[in-house]
Amino acid sequence: MSKNGFWVFGYGSLLWRPGFEYSSRKRARLNGFRRAFCMYSITYRGTPDNPGLVLALDPQKSAFCDGVAFQVPADTASQTLAYLRERELVTSAYVENIQPVTLECGADVDAVCYVINRDHSQYTGNICLETQADIIASSSGNTGPNWEYLFNTADHLTEIGIADPELDQLVGMVKSRRLA
Repeated sequence: MSKNGFWVFGYGSLLWRPGFEYSSRKRARLNGFRRAFCMYSITYRGTPDNPGLVLALDPQKSAFCDGVAFQVPADTASQTLAYLRERELVTSAYVENIQPVTLECGADVDAVCYVINRDHSQYTGNICLETQADIIASSSGNTGPNWEYLFNTADHLTEIGIADPELDQLVGMVKSRRLA
């Protein structure tokens, strides 16, 4: 964190529910990670008995993840970081680290990122889209149904002009399961 505040990278629920004040919001790209439903949710979008799935940044050398970088002003930096840690590190399935992201204007900034801990029991690895759709269509946790998380994320990516064909395919699969 600097005297000017810090940046945080959003790729999932932070896109549509950041929960903190920011002075700037810019589209951004994080290289070396992919956006993936690779984390079981046992609190927010599922339960220990019926886990849901949430997105995580999964390291992959040739991948990238497009999302949003939020600039947090210095005067709210410490309270924002405390809020993010309470929200994102609830089960230690994410690891907080600093990664370089490229803003849409071409500038590179260091941003706080929440990356999956592949050694954690909530890490799913690569489960197929069919299984992801089954889980997302049928899970719910203390912040609501799992499908709502997927739909909100996909809608907000579309709103800001970020294409994610795999997420769009998953939306269609979950919608068909919910209608069946």
